[in-house]
Amino acid sequence: MAGKSRKKNSSAASRKNTVSTESYKNKIVTFLNKYEKKLMPLHELEVKCRTKKNGRENFAAAFDQLRTEGIVTMRKGMKAALCSRINCWPGTVTRLSRTFGFAKTDEGVEYFIPGKCMLGAMPGDRVLISDIVSRSGEPEGEIIDIIQEGSSSLAGRIEFTDGEPYLVPDIASKNHLIIVGQDCSGLREGDKVLAEIVSRGHRHAEHKVKITMIFGSSDTASACASSILAVHGAETEFPDEVLREARKISEGGVQEYCFNNREDLRCKNIFTIDGAESKDLDDAISVEKTDKGYLLGVHIADVSHYVKGNSALDKEAMKRGTSIYYADKVIPMLPKELSNGICSLNPNENRLALSAFMDISPEGEMLSYRFCKSVISSRVKGVYSEINSILDGCASAEIMDKYSCVKDEIRLINELADILIEKKSRRHVPELNTVESRLIIDENGICTGVSPRKSGKAERIIEEFMLKANEAAAKLAREKQVPFVYRVHEAPPAEKVERLKELLPKFGLSCPQFTDFKPAHAAEILESSKDTPYSEAVNLMVLRSMAKAKYSDVPLGHFGLDLKDYAHFTSPIRRYPDLSIHRIITDILAGYGDQWLCKRYSGFVSSSAEKSSNAELRAVSIERECEDCYKAEYMKSHIGEVFEGRISSVTEFGFYVMLPDSVEGLVHIRSLPEGEYDYSEPLSLTEKFSGVSYTLGDTIRVICSSADVSEGKIDFVLEDEE
Repeated sequence: MAGKSRKKNSSAASRKNTVSTESYKNKIVTFLNKYEKKLMPLHELEVKCRTKKNGRENFAAAFDQLRTEGIVTMRKGMKAALCSRINCWPGTVTRLSRTFGFAKTDEGVEYFIPGKCMLGAMPGDRVLISDIVSRSGEPEGEIIDIIQEGSSSLAGRIEFTDGEPYLVPDIASKNHLIIVGQDCSGLREGDKVLAEIVSRGHRHAEHKVKITMIFGSSDTASACASSILAVHGAETEFPDEVLREARKISEGGVQEYCFNNREDLRCKNIFTIDGAESKDLDDAISVEKTDKGYLLGVHIADVSHYVKGNSALDKEAMKRGTSIYYADKVIPMLPKELSNGICSLNPNENRLALSAFMDISPEGEMLSYRFCKSVISSRVKGVYSEINSILDGCASAEIMDKYSCVKDEIRLINELADILIEKKSRRHVPELNTVESRLIIDENGICTGVSPRKSGKAERIIEEFMLKANEAAAKLAREKQVPFVYRVHEAPPAEKVERLKELLPKFGLSCPQFTDFKPAHAAEILESSKDTPYSEAVNLMVLRSMAKAKYSDVPLGHFGLDLKDYAHFTSPIRRYPDLSIHRIITDILAGYGDQWLCKRYSGFVSSSAEKSSNAELRAVSIERECEDCYKAEYMKSHIGEVFEGRISSVTEFGFYVMLPDSVEGLVHIRSLPEGEYDYSEPLSLTEKFSGVSYTLGDTIRVICSSADVSEGKIDFVLEDEE
């Protein structure tokens, strides 16, 4: 026993004498900072840190952690340095093209990286960036170390050379990557595939890959869309556990006992208005005339009643963050048993809702608001186009009959919407125009047409009513000072505002005088360009000056809407932040105190806001990339045709032209008449000697010269004026 005791004590003493990893981290940083030279031989650093035999493992772990964090690096062989002393910065590779890439530092500075300086880094890689001489005046750098590899997946198409298949990746260089470790007999020329990097080189061309999925021909947008989803990690199927939960909820139905402690609103004329193809109906409306003005009701599917926190459904919903819509398809946040079934506010069916009632004055002011758990039965499934035809006075007898039960309410919603729109106008809220595309997909999944998505008065009515409900939800949380997920939009960065002030005189427009840039100033700029040839260009410049909207647990307000209070409350079927705040509002209505709410939700809202913002960015990227592929598929059948469009964007390598149907293509500088071109960002390309200029907003005639479905790119050339 004594011998065992001595051995145990000896082991404890050994552990006590071993310096911890955290202590080594502090020592490494201290000694490198004090060293008279910027680079210290690694063996000398070990000596200074007094690394003994039993401490080398912790020293190595400490150094690796610091390297991963971007605090230290190795240079010129076995020499260590503090990154800050050798002017290099940790960051992330954001995107790649054929001959260059971009990386953003942790402080938000974006660097242009020439292809030869990429070190083979891929999007998502954590890297160290060092400055090099800039040719454009913008930050330009080189990657000196890859400190943490990101995803190893990449998509591309198969090309054969000398009978051997190679991968031509969608990103990085267009070199042929070697395929290893598999039977390639099933691969065909032009296949769209997903691959995994199994061996990295110091250049992109040296990476070796293994094919993991084959989607079909890269000439079809549907195959390319499938590869985009796979690269972004968007799951198209739900796990079995999630499906079991959804089926159980669906099979249980809406029972009478669920109506307990809910306001029964089934006697009210409540109805939905959505697109004709919509199946996930998560918002319905009601309007009544009152002594105070109007009582607006916005009734939202009570998804939180079914999707409980930390359930399999909830975890999957948080992971997905949002539904993804592309072409004629949707990848839902929730299984169809919920999204299209028991949660959807289908007509003439009992549905559980979370209702917001708002008293609106005849001038459009929100006098009061309240929330309640409710049960509703929608009178009719309204369709935007049909409601618009009623408002325009051209509805058919069949449509008038369909909406006969809510004809008075349609008149009232139109009346109230006009009041709210007029109030917005008086507040000088900027009306920024963005173009959304509608893709026409045939029975074979091929894109046969593109058009700008048009919206009428019915769409505007729903938009205004949802804004009021969102405002009321955020107001409730801010006034009660409870944790919440807000939709925030901060004021434009100062440098972008200054850039806008510099550019406006070039269009012959004066900039409003201000100390702090307000929404009204943006509205004034847009109004001043309204009847000029530059209205589209100015709209684009103001839009680009804006910050990105995101989710936050801090009520920062919404600059673009000029609202102090704003959240996303109205779409819990397809957006996780909406579902998050439904839970919080439910507990507020149940009478839980502020302290309990803070304890329960403080960590949750922070996590929900961050994950929802990231999920939204991913969904936007997927939808945009897929749309580009479908538009290119459509334009393949129009190569050689002449079109008239407007210059929508100008770059140093050419300019983009948008056609009336919303298709956009590049006129590359190489295809322009020979000469020397000066680029005046972001306005124009001007040939030095002839003075011929291609300016943002100009009308121009072009020929479609090529369309690459796999890359989602369309090329135009100028029509020969001769």
